[in-house]
Amino acid sequence: MSFTDIFKSSFLANVTSVSLLDMALAMVLAFGVGLFIFFVYKKTYAGVMYSSSFGVTLIALTLITTLVILAVTSDVVLSLGMVGALSIVRFRTAIKEPMDIAFLFWSIAVGIVLAAGMIPLAVFGSVIIGIILIIFANRKDSSNPYIVVLSCDDSESEKDAADFLKQNTKKCTVKSKTVRKGNIELNIEVRLKDESTDFVNDLADIPGVQNVVLVSYNGDYMG
Repeated sequence: MSFTDIFKSSFLANVTSVSLLDMALAMVLAFGVGLFIFFVYKKTYAGVMYSSSFGVTLIALTLITTLVILAVTSDVVLSLGMVGALSIVRFRTAIKEPMDIAFLFWSIAVGIVLAAGMIPLAVFGSVIIGIILIIFANRKDSSNPYIVVLSCDDSESEKDAADFLKQNTKKCTVKSKTVRKGNIELNIEVRLKDESTDFVNDLADIPGVQNVVLVSYNGDYMG
């Protein structure tokens, strides 16, 4: 093999398969849209503990997907090999919040669409998705279920607390009851009449009520 044959190899021929302008434009746009996805995720997060690393992962995932799809669209043979290589990859990180799955698919979809050259679709679609998520993700609804964890001294205080909850909530249903000597613990599902949780303070003042905890179903604690 001569020195000239090295530069005629198919490996080096792929250097110009994607132009520098296309690469730069695709990666810059991917970074910009990924950053937008990150800000929407930060704005709409409603879980217990916010993870900044997951937000950065969304940006990286958009860039990586764009990079891979650029390579795939430039060579049919490479695309077949890429599919085979990626098919053996397994991810075992648990997704704790259902909304996180939507953001992961959003980042991947944007990377694919950008690398395919459909820039208006990627940008316009991301803006629409972001607006919808911001409007609906953190929307508070007083009909959302809550659990009241109630500790009472005796059956009389239990009855007074139950009557109080029936009067001050839209719906009141006992989910579980634990009885010990000198203590009765109730888990009661309630639906609030409005967004105010001040009734919990009055409930704690009822004679015989030891402790009151209001818990949201989505993991947020209130009280």
